[in-house]
Amino acid sequence: MQPQPNSANNAAQRGCPAGNWRAIRSRAGRRALIGAPLALLFASFGWGQTTAIEGDVKGEDGKPLQGAVIKIERKDIKGNYNTKTDKKGHYYYGGLGFGTYDVTVEVNGKPVDAVRGVRTQGAPAEVNFDLKQAAARAASAGGGAAAPPEENRSLSPAQKAELEKQRKAQEEQMAKNKELNDAFNAGRDAETAKNWDVAIQQYEKASQLDPKQHVVWSHLADSYIGRAAGKTGGDQQADLAKGIEYYQKAIEIKPEDPAYHNNYALVLAKTKNLDAARAELTKAADLDASNAGKYYYNFGAILVNAGQNDAAGDAFKKAIEVDPNYADAYYQMGIVLIGKATTTPEGKVVPPAGTEEAFQKYLALQPNGQYADGAKAMLASIGASVQTTFDKSPNKNQKKK
Repeated sequence: MQPQPNSANNAAQRGCPAGNWRAIRSRAGRRALIGAPLALLFASFGWGQTTAIEGDVKGEDGKPLQGAVIKIERKDIKGNYNTKTDKKGHYYYGGLGFGTYDVTVEVNGKPVDAVRGVRTQGAPAEVNFDLKQAAARAASAGGGAAAPPEENRSLSPAQKAELEKQRKAQEEQMAKNKELNDAFNAGRDAETAKNWDVAIQQYEKASQLDPKQHVVWSHLADSYIGRAAGKTGGDQQADLAKGIEYYQKAIEIKPEDPAYHNNYALVLAKTKNLDAARAELTKAADLDASNAGKYYYNFGAILVNAGQNDAAGDAFKKAIEVDPNYADAYYQMGIVLIGKATTTPEGKVVPPAGTEEAFQKYLALQPNGQYADGAKAMLASIGASVQTTFDKSPNKNQKKK
C-alpha cells in the first residue's frame, strides 16, 4: 500500500474538532505507513546473462586429482580465467558470460588435456577430465601433450565409443541448456508484462528441465504471488501457498541469498504468518548487514498493516539503530508515535516523547523528500516549528553503520 500522509495532514490543517482527532489520527496513521514492496528492492535478476563451467578431474590413477589448474579461455571475445580443483577433484568457475570457451587442465605447469568449443547457454556447462584416458590418447598419438578429444583420430574402438558417448552427452546437455534458457527468458518476458499464467507455465517448464536453478524457483514464486494479487478467497490463498512453496525451494538451494529470505518473509506476511516472517527478515538482516535497516523497516511495515503498531515502532527503531541515516524509518517512527498522542480538554494534541524529534530528523536527512510535506504538517499539528538548520550526524546514542 502506498503512503498517504496527506490524509492526516489535511485533517490537522483543517482544524479537526478535538473529539474526532483521535479516530482520524488512528486511521490516517495506519494509512500513512508503507506496505513492504514484494520483489522490487531485493529481487535477484541476471541469471539469463551469466553462467558457469564446472567438472571433475581424475588423475592417471583414477582418483580425484586435487590442485590441478583449470584454464578457461573465451574464444568469441577476449577473456582468460583460472581456477583449481578441490580435494574432491572438482572445480567450478562462475560469472561467465554466454559464449564459446576452451578448457584446459594443467598439472605441474604442463597442459595434459583440453576440451575446445565449450558453449555456455544458461545452466553450468559440465566439462570433466580423465587423465588416464588423456595419457592413452597421447601415447597412441606418439607421445607429447594430449590432444584435445575432438582433434585425436588415433583412438582404440573402446576409446572412440567412450568419446562418442561423451560427445552425445555434451550435445544433449547443450540442447537442454538452450531449451532451459529459452523457457526462462520467455517467463521473464511474460512476468514483465504481468502475464502471470504464461510466466508460470514457462517457469514451471524451466524448473522441470533443471530443478537446481534457484532463480527459476524464485521467479516462479514471484509469478504466483503476482497472480494472487488479482484474486480473492481460496484462489488467492492457493497462489500464495505456491509462492511460499517455491521460495522455500529457492532458499533450500541458495540459503545465503538475503533477497530470498526478504521476499519469502513478505509472502509469509500476506498469509498472516508474522512469526515466520520476522525470522526470515532477521536472517536477511544477518546475511546482509549493509541493508539490515531495510529489512527491519520492511518488518515494521508488515506489522503496521497487521495493526500491530507498538511492535512496528520497535521494528522502525531497530532500523534506525542499524542505519542512523535511514530517513524513512524516522518518518514512520513519528507516524507510529503520533498515533499514541492524547488531547487535552482544550483540544491540544500532546504527542509521546520523541515524536517531534523523529519528524525533525527526517527533515534533516531529506528536506525535500517524499514525506517532507507530511512531516511538516505533522509538526504543525503538534505545535512544533520546523527547524531551519539540522545536524546530519548521528546522535551519541545511535550506533554507526
